[in-house]
Amino acid sequence: MPPEVGDVAPDFRTLLCDGETFRSTPFAEVCAETDTGGAVLVFSAHSFSAIAENWWKRYERAGWDEFDVPVVGVSRDGPYAQNAFLRYLDSPFRLYADTDAVAGEAYDLMTERHGMAGVSTPMRSTFVVDADREVRYRWVADDWISPAPRDEVADAVAGLEE
Repeated sequence: MPPEVGDVAPDFRTLLCDGETFRSTPFAEVCAETDTGGAVLVFSAHSFSAIAENWWKRYERAGWDEFDVPVVGVSRDGPYAQNAFLRYLDSPFRLYADTDAVAGEAYDLMTERHGMAGVSTPMRSTFVVDADREVRYRWVADDWISPAPRDEVADAVAGLEE
């Protein structure tokens, strides 16, 4: 079962891409990047899919890039695809290349895709975690296309400063 509000979010280490480079980065390190501490972790669709493009553009328009904590995505694509996607979008966000499903499995989100034999991807979900990686907000989609509730995520991030 994916982490619930109040649980400590699992740490994981995989390649974090910034549009130009990538390096193996533990999630705990991302959570410690700001004075506030914490992060928003978004498990999303494959890079270059219409769904992923739509989501990440919506998140930028909603001002998620201005949060006091980093917003990072996770998908099963490799680092070169992730970086190309970030450049294509001219995105301010970073994406984990979870090719081996390290993050997806740590969060117990992996599920078989119907009609895609042998393919598993993480359920679409978003977690807001504090400096101690305590889950302060959790959203797991019931479908493959709905983006995270932007206002709820923004409220949860604002609550990290309280």
